[in-house]
Amino acid sequence: MWLHGHMASRIEDYALLSDLHTGALVGRDGSLDWLCFPRFDSPAVFAALLGNEHNGRWLMAPVEAKVVSRNYVEHTFVLETLWESATGTARVTEFMPIGDRRASVVRRVDGITGTVEFRQEITIRPGHGKVLPWVRRVHQAAGRSAIVAVAGPDALLLRGHELPRAVDHRHGGTFSVAAGERVEQELVWYPSHRPVPRDVKLDSALAETLEYWNNWAAKYDRDGKYSPAVLRSLLVLRALTHEDTGGIVAAPTTSLPEDFGGSRNWDYRYCWLRDAALTLEAMLTHGYEDVALKWRDWLLRAVAGDPEDLQIMYGLGGERELAEGVLDHLSGYEGSQPVRFGNGAVGQYQADVVGEVLVALEKLRRAGGQEDHFSWPLQLAMLKFVERHLEDKDHGIWEMRGDLQYFTHSRVMMWAAFDCAVCAVRDHGLKGPVERWEELRGLLRREILEHGFNKELNTFTQTYGGASTDASLLVIPQVGFVAYDSPEMLGTVAALEKELVDGRGLILRYETGTGLDGLAPGEHPFLACSFWLVEQYAHSDRREDAVALMDKLVGLANEVGLLSEEYSVKDGRMAGNFPQAFSHLALVRAADALHGTEQLSMASDGGRRGRRRGVRPVDSGRESAPARATMDS
Repeated sequence: MWLHGHMASRIEDYALLSDLHTGALVGRDGSLDWLCFPRFDSPAVFAALLGNEHNGRWLMAPVEAKVVSRNYVEHTFVLETLWESATGTARVTEFMPIGDRRASVVRRVDGITGTVEFRQEITIRPGHGKVLPWVRRVHQAAGRSAIVAVAGPDALLLRGHELPRAVDHRHGGTFSVAAGERVEQELVWYPSHRPVPRDVKLDSALAETLEYWNNWAAKYDRDGKYSPAVLRSLLVLRALTHEDTGGIVAAPTTSLPEDFGGSRNWDYRYCWLRDAALTLEAMLTHGYEDVALKWRDWLLRAVAGDPEDLQIMYGLGGERELAEGVLDHLSGYEGSQPVRFGNGAVGQYQADVVGEVLVALEKLRRAGGQEDHFSWPLQLAMLKFVERHLEDKDHGIWEMRGDLQYFTHSRVMMWAAFDCAVCAVRDHGLKGPVERWEELRGLLRREILEHGFNKELNTFTQTYGGASTDASLLVIPQVGFVAYDSPEMLGTVAALEKELVDGRGLILRYETGTGLDGLAPGEHPFLACSFWLVEQYAHSDRREDAVALMDKLVGLANEVGLLSEEYSVKDGRMAGNFPQAFSHLALVRAADALHGTEQLSMASDGGRRGRRRGVRPVDSGRESAPARATMDS
């Protein structure tokens, strides 16, 4: 009955279930290997993804059968899998209910033809797969029974038909389903000090869940070659956004490796200001202003206080304490250790973050969003934070754990912060020291062109005075610092293609062998950066290259349209945390560039307007004298 030595599936074999509070990963083999209750950043109750079956999972699959098809029902996160065996066919429907605020997973088996024998196994292990709960069987109404597992603050209840029996600290067994028969079970989490949750009508729960997702998707009305991928990406971004707080997690997982067997394993179950700001832009572009405003409210709550306490990431509710630790009891995905919880990057200074936030809020203003008594003063405080740290080196967008540097991308985003501030006053009538911001914007522009651009190599560089490139340089024209087809960017793209683009056209973030990040070398092409390259091609008269790369990238999504953080070309498989918000929001941007969707640009030229492929030109050189000496390289 037991499948000893269960190994996690390949990353691309998982599908996501979401209830807008947390998410579950279900493998193509029918094993639910990852689930944190009740929030994305709560300790996992099923952690086989990062260990084995002893660390918790919920298997429900035919004894001997193959998957005929696997898909989400319409535009939802209700998963259907059609199984076929020698004796019949059966359909498994899995979802997390939305609507009544319960934390649960439903699995329903319908017999289609003949008879199919199913195997089930459930091992509940709270505390990230470590804690052995107290389990008992209880009797409920109408003579039905249920299984209850309690461990400290957590209680989980499994009820339904054909419940498994207890054997050796786990529950398992088999059942058969014939044509026209149905077996369904629901696993419900609840605080252990509260009463057992009431029964629900699963038909109604399913109908409400389908209605929610389809109604949300109905707002998307674009056509085009990549529209299905864009819609699924927008749905993923929604699925990773907490319903109550508006915070969006970078991914629902921790420690899925960027390099199999290596140490580049990070906890992504938190809200990065950068990722959230970019998600806001994607949502605004496609008419989801309500989601954007919800995120703005989350941002205001999270960063409220002394600007000097600004962090690059927060918990879903705005929590600040995200100390990094190691889960020694977990062997790691395919032996990749350490398995981490929390994220040490929370204490880093990343100079680009305020720029990304202010770029997003400027786009929100252009979309009609109104500033209130809280939001604009907070932005003023963030601008003062940027000014106070003009001289400071930082860890950069990729959260380098080596020595601090002057990263060119970071400096450009500081420029963008002041550019947005100028727009706020000149274009929207807000109050602020606009002449000072124009002065600082001009100072940063000259500094970047002097120290962040290598004239001999004809390229922007990763760091001031350096000779290496970095895929984050592709962001430079996105915020209007230079045009996409400027000589500087064309030279930079040529250098990137030479240094970082592999044989399939995918791009690495940077060369890890330099030791700049303080880690052992080795990772795979970063999908978000490859989508940035599509956008660059699309805006610089290389449409054929853009389409070819876009087709390749969209083709890397799994059968239900999900993307991870990276892709191993050598192994032909996904790598990194999954599904990754950054990858999906970059897909949306790339598709918009190819579809001709006008991107609201951030560049300003003293109030004069001009548009070229949707991007306003950079400031025209009307700059005040610098407030300080040019920075040493």
